[in-house]
Amino acid sequence: MLKKLKAKLLGAVAALSVGVGALAAPGVAQAGPTIDAIQARGTIKVGVGSPGPGFFNVDKSGRWEGFFVDFGRALSIALFNDPNKVEFITSSPQQRLPALQSGEFDILLSGVTQTFTRSHQLGFHFGPVVFYDGQGLLVPKKLGVTKATELNGATVCIQSGTTGELNIADFFRQNNATFKPVVIEDTNEIRKAFTSGRCDVVTQDSTDLAFRRLQLPNPDDYIVLPERISKEPLAPAVRWGDDRWLEVVNWVVYATLQAEELGITKENVDSFLTSENPTIRRFLGVDPALGQAAKLDPKVFYTIIKTVGNYGEIFDRSLGKASGLGFERGFNQSWTKGGLLYAPPFR
Repeated sequence: MLKKLKAKLLGAVAALSVGVGALAAPGVAQAGPTIDAIQARGTIKVGVGSPGPGFFNVDKSGRWEGFFVDFGRALSIALFNDPNKVEFITSSPQQRLPALQSGEFDILLSGVTQTFTRSHQLGFHFGPVVFYDGQGLLVPKKLGVTKATELNGATVCIQSGTTGELNIADFFRQNNATFKPVVIEDTNEIRKAFTSGRCDVVTQDSTDLAFRRLQLPNPDDYIVLPERISKEPLAPAVRWGDDRWLEVVNWVVYATLQAEELGITKENVDSFLTSENPTIRRFLGVDPALGQAAKLDPKVFYTIIKTVGNYGEIFDRSLGKASGLGFERGFNQSWTKGGLLYAPPFR
């Protein structure tokens, strides 16, 4: 009797081990609810900010373009092998995270800052940082200040629903100074308040301030102070609950970084198809192992680079010299050039 019971127990343990092994086996990750919804719908819904130059804009033909838009098109290539299976939906800073949580879009590419609270308390996963920014301060030259610590007692316009509210309060507290906040939801109303003298300072991400300054009646009458009072790592945001969707987002972003590191561009990518370098062969799908492991087209990264280019090309086209905005790369350089952008190994 004991022998029979022992045999049954050993059999059960063996069966359980096989089941666990099957679940843990590589290459069997299943799509979660987000990818299922995307594939059933036939398009990716991407949350973006209000149209404006650089990050997200609508051209004269009604087509979306810009830095974050290109990452949305790259994701469309990953899932559909087509850059146009994507719908861009505008959302304000106040509504974008609730809208993502409620399922109005599948991913947020609106320049949202990755924070501890957003990750843990609000239930969002963040992909790789695609743009390193910092909160700045825009002031009229006639105010006569050259650094942020000279703003004691100033009236500061801040956009509601952003990390800027806490950042500016922390800054003045740390410097034993006071300020009067004027919290406004709409950026157009902020501009009106600033130019009418209702506030002395406007504080937002420094890149936003560069755009806002150019929209003022006399841009040369204003300066962005040199300090950055916060860290603003801007990253794609997705809801908890679909690990495979998060990994697709991760590796699509990493692909643009890897291509730049390898010197692969839209124009020369075809010339790399004959490379004997095993890293390049895996990356471009000549060796199909990576695509097969991820259940994606083996040529997915080749197609992304051929269509939208590497990270440097995306940056330059939308924000750098080629865009007319002339932003410097700064921290947004590859690690090989002293920046913070780094892709894990494609192997």
